[in-house]
Amino acid sequence: MAVETIRIGANIAIDDTELTETFIRASGPGGQHVNKVSSAVQLRFDVRHSPGLPDDVRARLERLAGARLTLDGVLVITAREFRSQDRNRQAAREALIALVQEAAIAPRRRYKTATPHSQRLKRLDGKRIRATVKQGRGKPSDD
Repeated sequence: MAVETIRIGANIAIDDTELTETFIRASGPGGQHVNKVSSAVQLRFDVRHSPGLPDDVRARLERLAGARLTLDGVLVITAREFRSQDRNRQAAREALIALVQEAAIAPRRRYKTATPHSQRLKRLDGKRIRATVKQGRGKPSDD
């Protein structure tokens, strides 16, 4: 069997040997079929030790994975939406690819912008008007 490589981006590739798939019994409705067939797939991918991931993508992927990441840095994706093992296997791989693609997008740098001069003047005018309104609410003077 030839080793397949999943290409995700220009500099991101995941080897098939890095993925571990276990087939488990899916819960939920399905009658007798659900009790005798292990159709759900648990896909495991070691994020921290993968040679195909650049460091910045690895860090973003660990953040995105959330509760699906174990303490050892292994990403666990479970697919159980289909009745067939093959379809669940494909769904788990697609979920992994989507997650890595999302992590591959670097966040845009935020550029600080100065408040326009007219906005600053408008704000100060509003404060001045509000101050005179509040001053007029005081006790009336004796004169």
